Amino acid sequence: MVIKKVGVIGCGLMGHGIVQVAAGGGSTVVALESEQRFLDAGLARIDKSLSKLAEKEVEKGKQTAENAKAWVAAVRGRISGTLDRKALADCDLVVEAIVEDLPTKLSLFKELGSICKPSTILASNTSSFPIAEMAEASGRPERVVGLHFFNPVQLMKLVEVVRTPKTSDEVFAAARAFGESCGKTPVACKDTPGFVVNRLLVPYMAQALSMLERGDASKEDIDAAMQLGCGYPMGPITLTDYVGLDTTLSIIQGWVKRFPSEPAFAVPRILEQKVKEGKLGRKSGEGFYKWEGDKKA
Repeated sequence: MVIKKVGVIGCGLMGHGIVQVAAGGGSTVVALESEQRFLDAGLARIDKSLSKLAEKEVEKGKQTAENAKAWVAAVRGRISGTLDRKALADCDLVVEAIVEDLPTKLSLFKELGSICKPSTILASNTSSFPIAEMAEASGRPERVVGLHFFNPVQLMKLVEVVRTPKTSDEVFAAARAFGESCGKTPVACKDTPGFVVNRLLVPYMAQALSMLERGDASKEDIDAAMQLGCGYPMGPITLTDYVGLDTTLSIIQGWVKRFPSEPAFAVPRILEQKVKEGKLGRKSGEGFYKWEGDKKA
């Protein structure tokens, strides 16, 4: 199965990046949003990102200014925006990149199952929810996969391709090929909590916060230890701020509820307290650190 036309639902932080890399890989892409202002903002971010990438290619001497300009125009020309879900009906693949709320996703997949042509592959960019539940809601579980991209989508080289016990081999192969066409390295994973990356990463972040809570070390020393001792580009507490304390808390709480006997899933009290105080990290200007935009103050 060849994927030529892609629909992306949500043009926010993750969605606009998925739209861009899909179009960059040669697919015709329909970006769907709930309101025109959100769609306009997402498309503007794509325009800005494409321009930056083109400028870097010219600066490195890999492209002439004329060729870079033509590339931007070609990619942008494959992207259209809409507020109408029915515009996704003839897509070969539809990727959901909406809010991390399971009931909302289940409702969406149920609707997509009735809107999209029978051969359409449905995918979720969720980082924490079971793909199988969305697959069942769609009414076509054999044609549903997880396609978990990483932020910033335009730069990160990984995509997790998640299959459920009911995902067909054809659909899984097509989803994997799509990831490659986007310039990503796909890794295969079963429908397990957090897939590969977050299953390892989130408990690591939680353990760092528990160390801070116990007073084992300062946040600065915990971060420096993992950066300099393990070669990580960002320490775990800085990373938690960057991802969002509310997002991290939501993921852990969901896992604790679903898998109460798993010892790796535990909610640090210090994380709950910060969220109660409205200190959500980078997005609110303060979490465990103070932030000025995307940089620590």
